[in-house]
Amino acid sequence: MTSGRPSDDRQIAFVISDVDGTLVTSDKILTPRSIDAVRRLAAAGIGFTIASARPPMGLTSLIAELELEHPIGAFNGSTLIDPDGSVIAEHLIPEETARDAVRLFGDLDLDVWVFARGRWNLRDPQGAYTDLERRTLQAEPTVVADLGTLLDGASKIVGVSADADHLAECETKVAEALGNGADVHRSQAYYLDVTPHGLGKGSFVDEIARRLGIPHARIATFGDADNDVPMFARSGFSVAMGNAQDAVKRAASAVTAGNDDEGFAKAVDEFLLTR
Repeated sequence: MTSGRPSDDRQIAFVISDVDGTLVTSDKILTPRSIDAVRRLAAAGIGFTIASARPPMGLTSLIAELELEHPIGAFNGSTLIDPDGSVIAEHLIPEETARDAVRLFGDLDLDVWVFARGRWNLRDPQGAYTDLERRTLQAEPTVVADLGTLLDGASKIVGVSADADHLAECETKVAEALGNGADVHRSQAYYLDVTPHGLGKGSFVDEIARRLGIPHARIATFGDADNDVPMFARSGFSVAMGNAQDAVKRAASAVTAGNDDEGFAKAVDEFLLTR
């Protein structure tokens, strides 16, 4: 692990962590050591919550296992939910932008998923990474013939491809085409997410600070991907995972071990609980 701890005048009061690639392993497992780290944060008087590209349905088990008590950010923070699963605030992709995104994904030969009306919707239930997403969300997709009927209520649209290099190229093309209509980020090497513009994990940090009355300087954030960098920029202390790309590591205050090597728990001990 590299870099130092928060300074004494920025004593951390709250922690926000990404989920996939950060808090859970590559096999989507929340380890006992990570659960214990969250409990020790609570014992030290430090609050904790999660912000994830996942839909609310994919966060239910984590909320229970971690005994979360504060608002949770789904869809990269554009939808806020209570620990009981009820929606506090929800933002949607403008319908015209959603239609443009689906058309672009089709032109770029990507499988398309639409998260809308509380469901994971797709056309091909046997497509790339559908089995992984079933395990991640612990839910089945809704198969529809026409995704277009859902685009007036889409919270997130995902372009899926097993070709990581192609998807990286698609990210730039789609972001340029949609402009300020939506935020475009890869949440995984194989997922390209389109979510409501300006309502990502950075704005989620702002919302937590406002709701709980905590200065940004006293919030720590954990992440591994480009969509976590805005969260880093809005917090007083940030930790990138060892499995993150170099640009994400450079944006963070500190770097820990990888998500398959208990990096989250190690960082909690090294940077937040050790004095």
